[in-house]
Amino acid sequence: RGQYAGYLGEEGVPAGSETETFAVLKLYCDNWRWKDVPFYLRSGKGMSCRSTQIVIQFKQVPHILFADKTREPVGNRLIIQVQPAEGIELHFETKVPDSEMKTRTSTLDFDFNEASGGAMPDAYQRLLLDAITGDASLFARSDEVELAWGIIDPIIAAWRSPAAPPLYQYETQLWGPTESAQWMGDQKREWFDVCPIISK
Repeated sequence: RGQYAGYLGEEGVPAGSETETFAVLKLYCDNWRWKDVPFYLRSGKGMSCRSTQIVIQFKQVPHILFADKTREPVGNRLIIQVQPAEGIELHFETKVPDSEMKTRTSTLDFDFNEASGGAMPDAYQRLLLDAITGDASLFARSDEVELAWGIIDPIIAAWRSPAAPPLYQYETQLWGPTESAQWMGDQKREWFDVCPIISK
């Protein structure tokens, strides 16, 4: 958890507030399909850019076909961008043409705005229209909301307890506290720190 430098100087923020402006979570789904697959969530204010992405990091294969000693092997990634523009990008390894046995990361992408021939409506516009017309298909059901709070409430309680982890500070226009990247590094992972892969 973290708080950006200068937050306490914002209008309406009480002196000494320990309200978080940044948080990371590691969660697991308790079912056979997602057994032992970690889900990492990161959210914050005052970060490098405003973007909502789902990054699926595929496992690195246990063998390497190309003995490229110039770089570390990288697993493929699928990035689903939700905001500011909707799209999908796949990062995968390819052999460098006319090289010995070297690889590089290549990308395939799909931009919904480009494919639809115009700008997509903003997510809130769509939800407001659905609310007016009585279409609840894009809204969270009550059991989903209750389950989400069932996950978050114990975390909030732990953060308010005397044994709470520190509230790390971070500068705005960065990707959160440096401790966040260190925490991921300790797990042999890294955040996907790229501003929108597709812009409006």
